[in-house]
Order: sequence, then C-alpha cells, then structure tokens
Amino acid sequence: MRGSLSILVKPVSGACNLDCSYCFYRDEAAQRLEKRLPPMTEETLTNLISRAFQGSENEVFFVFQGGEPTLAGLDFFNRAVSLQKQFSRGKRYHNSLQTNGMNLDDKWCAFLKQEDFLVGLSLDGEQTAHDACRKDFDGLGSHARVLASAALLRRHEVPFNVLAVLSRHNTATPEQTYSFLRPFGYVQFIPCVAPIGSGYEAELPENAVLGDFLIKTWELYKEDLLSGHFVSVRMFDNWLQMLMGFRPESCSMDSMCALSVTVEADGSVYPCDFYCLDEWKLGNVNENSFDELFSSPAAQKFISSSAPVDPKCTKCRYYALCRGGCRRLREDPARAELGANRYCEAYRRFFDAKYKDMAQLAGMISARRGLKG
Repeated sequence: MRGSLSILVKPVSGACNLDCSYCFYRDEAAQRLEKRLPPMTEETLTNLISRAFQGSENEVFFVFQGGEPTLAGLDFFNRAVSLQKQFSRGKRYHNSLQTNGMNLDDKWCAFLKQEDFLVGLSLDGEQTAHDACRKDFDGLGSHARVLASAALLRRHEVPFNVLAVLSRHNTATPEQTYSFLRPFGYVQFIPCVAPIGSGYEAELPENAVLGDFLIKTWELYKEDLLSGHFVSVRMFDNWLQMLMGFRPESCSMDSMCALSVTVEADGSVYPCDFYCLDEWKLGNVNENSFDELFSSPAAQKFISSSAPVDPKCTKCRYYALCRGGCRRLREDPARAELGANRYCEAYRRFFDAKYKDMAQLAGMISARRGLKG
C-alpha cells in the first residue's frame, strides 16, 4: 500500500472530437491488438475507485484524460464522484480533468466547480499556431472554442492551467506564444513526442528552433518574475527548484521512470500514458489490486529498463539538471537501448545560453526565502 496514489484514467480510451495532427495517443493505440475500446463500464469504474482507495493509505489523485474524457458524459463523472465519496472512508481524494474544451458548458463548469476539479485546458498559443495542429474532423480550427471554454471556466471560478504542445508552429514564434499564454498564469509546455509508428514527424520542432524558443521564453519568464508578475512555466519552475536543491515534481526530469499508472477504458493498466502498449500491460483493475499491479514483472521491468544512461549524457556538464529527459524522448528505433534525448541539441543550446542566468536567479530566490543555495 502506498501513502498516496496517482492514477490517470481514460474513460473513453482514445476517442476524441478533435483530429489533432500530432495526437500521440491515436498513434499509440494503433500499435495495440485492440485498437479501439468501448467506454468504461460502471463495473470497471467501481472496481477502479474501490481498489484505488484500498491501495492508498492517505490520498488518491484521479486524473481524467483521453482522447477527450468529457465524451464519457456528465453522468459518468457524477457517478465517479459518488463512488469516491462512498469508498474514500476518510481518505483524501483529488480530481483533475485534461480537456480540449470542446464540450464545456455551464453545466460542466458548475459541476467542476462544485466538485473541486482542477482543469488542464489544451491551448497551443495564438490562433495560427494552435489551429495548425488542433482541428476538428471538418478541418476547422478549435481556437475560438477553446477560448470560449476558458472564459466559462473563469466565470465559474474553476481553477485551470494551460497545456501547450511544442510543435514546429508555436516554437517558431516564441514572443507571440508566451505573450498569448501569459495571462492564463499557469502554463505547461510539452515537447511533441515522436510517433511510435509514423504520421506526424513533420510537426516535431527542429532542435535549433526549440532551443531558441526556450531561450526567448526564459527571458520573458524571468522578466515577469523579477517584475512581480509571476507566470508559472512548469519546466522553468522545475529547473529552478532543482538548482535550489529540491527534487523536481515532473517525472520527465527525475532521471528514471516511476510508475504513473494509466487505466484504460476496459480496466487495463499501464505504467505510463506514453506506454499504453500490449508489452507493458501490468494487469487489470477488474482482476488485480494496485499492490499487485505495482509489483508485477512488467512494472519492475519498466522501471529498471529506464535506468541506463547514454554515455553522451554522463559526460555532459548539464546532466545534473537535464537528467536525460522523458524516456519516450530517449528512445531510438535504430537502437535497442535508450539513447540521448531527441531534443538534446535544443536543451544544450538553451543551457549554454541561460544556465548561469538560471543559477543566479535560483540563488536570489533561495536568499529571499532564507534557504541554502
């Protein structure tokens, strides 16, 4: 049993109402024997929630993702909360929802506010960059509808942050991208991962462009921070925390994988959202406890196989801060073992330009907080 347990839940698997050109999960599901799964049944939902509380001593974090999880319907989420209240027995629980915003309306936002959900809203920046990748099945951009959903969330006082996938489109215009996302206050930049199969390589940012994007965005982030208008950019926040002597909260910066268990619509459990593949299946919540899932051979193999470090990384002066990055970005189809990060050159470009600047800022923050640098 774990003190706390975090679970990513895919109630409708990869089903979605957008046709995003860089959708990694559509590509991922296409690699499985069962490529399409029906929505999660009440039996599976009940087993998931009851076993989650059995597997945790103190609290459970439920993160509902997709595809587009709101396609499960509001009744599904009302039932989920009802089951959480039934099985929690004094243990704390927290809910969050990652959404493209297409289905949000007043009823949804009232529910999210009442049940204290944290929302992650997918928004890649200004309209041109966002709509280049995030279109519906009629080929129409989704930008205006996402902004309308953001306005609804604000009106209902639902806390939310923005998740932006870094593609070749928004990284080409760093000032515009940051300036557009800045008012939202909390931003997560997620570099576009390469497909397991094929189909969206053209959306990946070039290393030089991504490096320049990080340099310029850092300068804007620092300017805001020093002027008292703090904007949370998750990757920068984590690097500063590490330079101040703390452990990063982002798993991609922790040198090797932990288990960020993902539960598919049929109850199948995988070690990570990026590895919902047949070879990495840990078990099923309809059959296994979370203790059994975490101790399964597949789980142990997943963790241990993420440990090897490319010799290029161990010799790098920035490895203590970079730590190789996400496993998915270190995989090379031409090699059996993990290699250097796909975006290694971009990060090196950034660290060459801004490492000293980051270290100085971290020292300044530590001094203000009365902490050791």
